[in-house]
Amino acid sequence: MKVIPAIDIMEGKVVRLVKGDPKNKTVYSNDPVEIAKRWEKAGADTLHVVDLDATLGSGSNLKTIKKVVEEISIPVEVAGGLRTEEIVENVLDFAPKAVLGTMAFKNRDTLQKISKKIGSNRIVISADQLNGKIVVSGWKENTGISLISGIEEFLSLGFSEFLITSVDRDGTLNGPDLDSLKRACAIKGARIIASGGISKLQDTIDVKQIGVTGVILGKALYDKKITIEEVKAIA
Repeated sequence: MKVIPAIDIMEGKVVRLVKGDPKNKTVYSNDPVEIAKRWEKAGADTLHVVDLDATLGSGSNLKTIKKVVEEISIPVEVAGGLRTEEIVENVLDFAPKAVLGTMAFKNRDTLQKISKKIGSNRIVISADQLNGKIVVSGWKENTGISLISGIEEFLSLGFSEFLITSVDRDGTLNGPDLDSLKRACAIKGARIIASGGISKLQDTIDVKQIGVTGVILGKALYDKKITIEEVKAIA
């Protein structure tokens, strides 16, 4: 199981939101590069870097994210507001992987065009879910597509890696949505990264036992409730 710290960037700062609400945020650092180096030194396998301003349509932190990628040696997956072919290709010029949610579910033709050009293995499908349904556009729009059928559809299109964020758990420290993760991990061929609600070491043990291939560490890591070293020891 890969240990993947999240670095969520808003206005150039490292922040955490509660359930994706920009009004409910905590600022942890003014220096995303320093945070990235800290997590790399602690033993992170990959970094999950999110452009929250792009997600919310209020700006871009791509220059900062590019600097993060250049300053560390571990892989980075970039997420947040990657909704056009141009911006996805721009990100994949400097980062190994792009995490696509809104584009994947709303603009399938463009997604497949990019996939044919750069390979489906460089795209992670972001299956953000609320009450079992996929939500997009910064979690503001419910697609009506069930989590499981969404994953199965993208598997049939040649994608295999899925990041599942349970919106009602994100930033809450209320524990992961084990039921949804269990159902997703049971789908043959799907590699699942768990995100949302991790609050203690036992949560990471629980998701590992279910069969996830990676776990995102957010608020619990920043609030020092768990460490990367602890999670690596059980991963």
